[in-house]
Amino acid sequence: MELYDAKKDEQFSRGYIDIDEMRVRKLENGCSIPFRYMHGGFEGTPVKFSFCFPEKDRYEGRFYQYLSPFPGPEEELASIPVTGIDDKIAFCLTHGAYYVESNMGSGAIFTNSDDHTMTHRSSAASAEFSRIKAQEVYGYEHRPYGYVYGGSGGGYRTIACIENTNAFDGAAPYVIGSPYAIPNCQTTRAHAERLLRNKLPQIIDAVDAGGSGDPYAGLNEEEADALREATFFGYPSKSWFASADLDDGSLSVLLPGIKAMDPDYFEDFWKKPGYLGADKNSSAVRERICMDTRVKLVYEPNRKEKALQKTVDTRNGVNDAWKKMISSASEKSEPWIELAEIPVGENLYLKGAQMEFLGGEAKGKKLQIGRIEDNRVYIIEGFGMDTIAETISLVNVGDEVHLDNSDYIAVQTYHRHQVPTPDYRAWDQFRDEEGTPLYPQQKNLVGPIFCGMGPGCEQNGRINGKIIIVAALMDEQAYPWQADWYRRKVASVHGGKDEDYCRLWYFDNVLHGDITGTEDELHVTSYVAGLKQALIDLAAWVEKGIEPLPSSNYTVDIGHVCVPETAAERGGIQPVANLRVNGEKCAHAKVGETISFEVEAEVPEGAGTLTFVEWSFEGEEDFPVKGEFTLCDGGVRGSARQEHTYLKPGIYFGVVRVKSERHGDKSELFTQVRNIDRVRVIVEA
Repeated sequence: MELYDAKKDEQFSRGYIDIDEMRVRKLENGCSIPFRYMHGGFEGTPVKFSFCFPEKDRYEGRFYQYLSPFPGPEEELASIPVTGIDDKIAFCLTHGAYYVESNMGSGAIFTNSDDHTMTHRSSAASAEFSRIKAQEVYGYEHRPYGYVYGGSGGGYRTIACIENTNAFDGAAPYVIGSPYAIPNCQTTRAHAERLLRNKLPQIIDAVDAGGSGDPYAGLNEEEADALREATFFGYPSKSWFASADLDDGSLSVLLPGIKAMDPDYFEDFWKKPGYLGADKNSSAVRERICMDTRVKLVYEPNRKEKALQKTVDTRNGVNDAWKKMISSASEKSEPWIELAEIPVGENLYLKGAQMEFLGGEAKGKKLQIGRIEDNRVYIIEGFGMDTIAETISLVNVGDEVHLDNSDYIAVQTYHRHQVPTPDYRAWDQFRDEEGTPLYPQQKNLVGPIFCGMGPGCEQNGRINGKIIIVAALMDEQAYPWQADWYRRKVASVHGGKDEDYCRLWYFDNVLHGDITGTEDELHVTSYVAGLKQALIDLAAWVEKGIEPLPSSNYTVDIGHVCVPETAAERGGIQPVANLRVNGEKCAHAKVGETISFEVEAEVPEGAGTLTFVEWSFEGEEDFPVKGEFTLCDGGVRGSARQEHTYLKPGIYFGVVRVKSERHGDKSELFTQVRNIDRVRVIVEA
């Protein structure tokens, strides 16, 4: 296959620089690092980029280029305001590299252009132009090594770059999906969340430390089936705590695209046998809202019009980049519309519910429903919705409106009607013994279409360089088996072997998100330090032939990735912690009784040594108790002990966080690889 060569592409032949100046980056440890900042683009295109060059004595002849999941028009600026250990630019400046980021040719959020190859072509062009500027900055002729990385949707784009262009020497795609990830990971999760929303607390408790281990206890048949379906599909059991807020992630953003590609489905779902909505006794019918009513009163919050200072949108991570596409309410207090009639019933399902105006000045406009209290419908921001303030200003008493959640319920079982080839084992539950789908199938499998709309191509495994894949064992958005799918795809085009080209490192107790400060530090930790170590190891592999540590040892059981208990057996680069309270995972104690917590920690061979151990006993997410390891075997293994006394009865979770670093350097800001473990303590009066 002929690779794309940006140097020969006339479209990107006229690069320009409109900002060229010295700046200073301040690190979390107080140090300041000067760097040369350039901003520019390509004439005749919407492509813009930013380059951040370290001073010559820090430069080692490479660059790292980050690709966002959903690049916006000003994506090239998104990383500049970021500080702390999530600072991508500072990481590069301190590790011998300059930083590259572009908007990937995005003239509008979500879709790059009619040309879906724009993502990898413009990324390659930005990389090549950065090489020209690097020669000017450092004053000698050379070809900087280039490494591209990105997660989730950015992972698709990263793979497109390393498979289809000659601009990069290596890649680090992380928390990646398969060609059928979208929208199927989102729909399986949403379907289960809808049916299990009243039972989530007990499911979360069952799979937590010291729990019963039986998440099906107390579920009715319909609920158990929903849990089983999501579990077989790959939703990690320990991740249910992340569904407690019923946040379906980017599904609301994907829904309009699904409906545009397959409008018949949303009619067939409610009418034709074999679809859940056609069963009059189904949960879909029971929870459907589809009614007309009239406006009784409109509340539009008073607000003083002020000139808003333009700020850079820094949301470019795997869990928040898509939020740039949601319209903003812009009010400080919630607007609401009182209706003559509202849906009847307890525990109404309002996720994805919309209000459409059928008459009056606001005719045809749509708003997202947040919640309903009394007869008041509270409005929230939503993708594809009209501007809240402008729409409400047009609404009058007596206007007819339509309330509807039909499409959002219908899409939640779309995966049943999208059964791909047999190598996608997560769909086995939807096939009979002969492999025939159990449910009616739609004409088109939309997963690869979505895949093509972003990066411009479907993964083929034909990488042109080295890759290190970082995956999360608790990934609630891109289920963990998909990283293995891509590893096997690479092996399939390289004689059945991938060791010379690819590594896959799984990280335990981490979710999809790529921000170091997680949504719940007591349930999960972050893989971000491991990702940065992967970038360092990738450069050493390409530039010096130093092979990275082998891929993690794991097995795939249909939709679940299973890893060994110990670090020695598990491999990869993440330390493993085993915490006990009074020698158990669950202990009973009396108020005022001193109890003992002990952790045994271990680092995989060659991955470094233990550096930090931190404790939380009463729900503190900053781990206020700092401990010290008793180390052995050169710091590969260690233990730590801590005592604590609870002064009030209740159920507590003791949590330990351990860190390791490749060289045992406690002062290293960016590569302290983390893991956690939990125990349960039941304190009685």
